[in-house]
Amino acid sequence: MGDMKLKGRDWEYCPQGFLKRMIGKLFKTGLSIKTSFENKLYLLDLVEKSKESKSILPREKTPFASTYSLDLNPDFIRDVVGALHKQDIMVEQYYSESGPGQQEITIQFQEALRATDNQIAFQETVKAIALQKGMIASFLPKIFPQESGSGCHLHLSLWKNDRNISGASDDTYGLSPEGKQFIAGILHHLPGLMGISTPTTNSYHRIKPHTGSGAFGCWGIDNREAAVRVISEKDNCVKHFEIKPVDASSNPYLALGAIISAGYDGIKNEMTLPEAVQQDPGTLTPDERSTKKIKPLPTHLDQALSYLEKDRDLMDAVGSKLSQGYLAVKKAEFEYFKDLSQQEEVEILLDKF
Repeated sequence: MGDMKLKGRDWEYCPQGFLKRMIGKLFKTGLSIKTSFENKLYLLDLVEKSKESKSILPREKTPFASTYSLDLNPDFIRDVVGALHKQDIMVEQYYSESGPGQQEITIQFQEALRATDNQIAFQETVKAIALQKGMIASFLPKIFPQESGSGCHLHLSLWKNDRNISGASDDTYGLSPEGKQFIAGILHHLPGLMGISTPTTNSYHRIKPHTGSGAFGCWGIDNREAAVRVISEKDNCVKHFEIKPVDASSNPYLALGAIISAGYDGIKNEMTLPEAVQQDPGTLTPDERSTKKIKPLPTHLDQALSYLEKDRDLMDAVGSKLSQGYLAVKKAEFEYFKDLSQQEEVEILLDKF
């Protein structure tokens, strides 16, 4: 959460510096974005089985959207909301998610840089208060193999002259030309983007068909299985859209910066948005997906890193030193984790995320 300097100059490896450059690049077109990170997390207890072994257990096992979950965790919820509000981070929605002990907390839209600062403060606050209550709060993408994963979907809107220009009421889909081009750019770069937005081996246990995680490179109106979900409005004028293959193991400055870079490329090159997909792409046959130009997204971290390394536009936007350093670290992480079981992976990563 700050500018990293070296001898008075911007440090080339600074994640926030990268995001600022991408914000500036988009601003030169007269556009800016507002965004919000939609966080899911698990509240957990650690139970010692022996001196060498611990069990990871969900705090409770209430069903989706249960008010009983709120009754079981009132002090945690009240203290989180209060602490965030003291930091001028407004909570818009809180409810229990589908996994046992899983929660979702949505915070208010902000301009890009402040939204990423808020994301860091949000995670630190939630984890700290959970520890005070004798719990662990983990944003790890996939803790329990048979339970819901935790994404960090990114909600985004395009602005010009203090006006939301994401949509247009006279368009078939309710999208503005800039909105369509921005989404087209994201879809074009998404396989490589995922090397930044879903950057751990654990991320890919979450991204599966039929799970609402966006396992296929397509978009749709209110389609929760599409990688990009455009949210419909009553006036047929889109206000924002949601990017699904994002989780909280990513660096939010890098993830949002890469997404802005991809969207900017779509606008600059006037990319054409493909036809909307209005069904679950996972129910289509491979031939049907091929006809509709729907491609499966990477299923492992090494695939996403390979796409990222070959995506010269993204690599150039990130910068030679930062991109090389990032790839070196992530490739080393992949080599370390690739032969571990998911349980071993979770035990190592649980406290880190």
